[in-house]
Amino acid sequence: MTDFETRVVDDHHQALKLWLRLLACTTRVENQIRSRLRTEFDTTLPRFDLLAQLERHPDGLTMRELSQRLMVTGGNVTGITDQLEAEGLVAREAHPSDRRSFAVKLTAAGRRQFKKMASTHEQWIVELLAGWSAEQKTQVYELLAVLKDHHASKESQ
Repeated sequence: MTDFETRVVDDHHQALKLWLRLLACTTRVENQIRSRLRTEFDTTLPRFDLLAQLERHPDGLTMRELSQRLMVTGGNVTGITDQLEAEGLVAREAHPSDRRSFAVKLTAAGRRQFKKMASTHEQWIVELLAGWSAEQKTQVYELLAVLKDHHASKESQ
């Protein structure tokens, strides 16, 4: 696999080097998660992410809300929801306050399946970030929080 960082030369700005290092690490972890989800659960990361959103919202989410939360098009959400519904993992129900839309909810089978996947996923993340000590993880977490807050303040202006 080609590493994003191989394109960086010594005279590049430190911020660019850091961005490429973050991207390289994120891509490697994400690729591992995608591969493991496919192998262990015969599923995809977008399907896992949709189930995770529904697990956090037991009353269900509309297709529009799912699309916004997952940052994908409505068509993508519809396709994934159709697949998961056919497998009995989610159900569409009439929305309580909007007769034109549906609330998508986890079924009992969907909750059981997601619980297994989420537990295993958490173990994978622990394993994939085991290269850092607990102190280093805390340090990186806090540094990224500062960066996140910086961007949030810029977005609200």
